[in-house]
Amino acid sequence: MQLIQETPDLSAYLAADEAVDHHHPLVRETAASLAERAADSYDYARAAFEYVRDRIPHSQDSGDLRVTWRASDVLERRTGICYAKAHALAALLRAEDIPTAFCYQNLGVVHGLVAVRFHGAWHRQDPRGNKPGVDAQFSLDGERLAFTPDAASNEMDYPVLHAAPHPVVLNALRAASDRPHLWRTLPTAL
Repeated sequence: MQLIQETPDLSAYLAADEAVDHHHPLVRETAASLAERAADSYDYARAAFEYVRDRIPHSQDSGDLRVTWRASDVLERRTGICYAKAHALAALLRAEDIPTAFCYQNLGVVHGLVAVRFHGAWHRQDPRGNKPGVDAQFSLDGERLAFTPDAASNEMDYPVLHAAPHPVVLNALRAASDRPHLWRTLPTAL
């Protein structure tokens, strides 16, 4: 699949906003801690991915009813669904000047991912969190995502690389009083 940048301006993929608040002290502190042990930007990106994937449980898997959407809240509360975890990973990567985009799959409902830019190309990553049957890995040598869309079921990858979280996703997260409410209102298309 050919990934399509929403904007040609790479600086848009480094920007902070309300959801990707990479200037927040907790995001900066977490990024600094991860960077301290990293040999280079690739090593840092892998460490940030593994941190979000492994240390912040997916709220559905853990049974946590709270809904987070702002990167700093995801890091503080240590919970989030795929979208929120993508916001946290993007904030950590952008805090270290690694261009990061938001991308999505339609798996019956919209599923959130990120893409990182290395060596002049975008590479999709899925920090959702592993569990039996799900083995997402950080990779620049072919995708190792949590899910593969089933075309026979009308599932698909959306090719657009968004500079900010999609408004449909943000609206669903912001409006949800808890995860069961969010589950009833998850976007089914972008």
